[in-house]
Amino acid sequence: MHISRFPRLHFAHLPTPLEPLKNLSKLLGGPQLFIKRDDCTGLATGGNKTRKLEFLLGEALQKNADTIITQGATQSNHVRQTAAICSKLDLRCEILLEHRTGSKDPDYLENGNVLLDRLFGANILSVPAGTDMDAAMEETAAEIRKNGGNPYIIPGGGSSPTGALGYVNCAMELVGQANDRSLRIDHLVTATGSAGTQAGLLAGLEGTRSGIPVLGICVNADKETQEVKVFALAEKTAEFLGIPGSIKRESVVANGDYVGPGYGLSTDGMIEAVQLLAREEGILLDPVYSGKGMAGLIDLVRKGKYRKDENMVFLHTGGSAGLFAYRKTFTA
Repeated sequence: MHISRFPRLHFAHLPTPLEPLKNLSKLLGGPQLFIKRDDCTGLATGGNKTRKLEFLLGEALQKNADTIITQGATQSNHVRQTAAICSKLDLRCEILLEHRTGSKDPDYLENGNVLLDRLFGANILSVPAGTDMDAAMEETAAEIRKNGGNPYIIPGGGSSPTGALGYVNCAMELVGQANDRSLRIDHLVTATGSAGTQAGLLAGLEGTRSGIPVLGICVNADKETQEVKVFALAEKTAEFLGIPGSIKRESVVANGDYVGPGYGLSTDGMIEAVQLLAREEGILLDPVYSGKGMAGLIDLVRKGKYRKDENMVFLHTGGSAGLFAYRKTFTA
């Protein structure tokens, strides 16, 4: 696949490292675990949205946008990275933050990613849970157009066929790294929420005929809902790439057992996973996405779902800045 056909900026630190998790592998008794460090993409403490924003901002500038509009939950990693690149490109940034968890903790409302959003100079509008975020962004865009501006709307999580190109590229990057070190990847696991990361990985891995299966650990939806969402975006991404029909429904697999009480709400498994990676590997996960994704991986390994001689890669989607919003969770 030749993704250079699409407009793109280059600000991510790529390729991101692919590292063994030797201590965690030993602690769990196999399989052999590796981590793809997309927390190291470089933009505003890094994270998976940086790859998507390279293509999204490339398209925005091609369309002569002067304002970027996007949305997310209060502690959105996507919003933080979007605000950062807008400051670098001298673009106005309008962000809508949905108070999805209902938390009244001052750390959650003003620390972590929210602190960084403000530091990057974004204009923040906070809205209650359940708000139609797409409609709210359209209202903001209409007001900007009325005043002579040219807005570009980025959907939540950067999850569109354009944004998913970032993870098509990541899939090809990962396969190349594995080939260079003769590493057979038997399983790829990552957190899945707005669907763009998993959909892009599927399109890239299917497009390269890699044979690597992807498991998404859900952070905000049940298995069936998430699989339908990922499949729809993966199909659109494949069509965008010029390889329509390449994604099979059976290749879209999600696990909704680790969401817990809801999006952004803590679970014992997430807390253990964050602590284990910190203390065994010196790696920081986040409490919303990668923490729950790793909690799922650890539990599935403990349940014997994978052979000891298999190789598993966990894609780290970043977000450690969010830990500061969950201070009480880890100091209780």
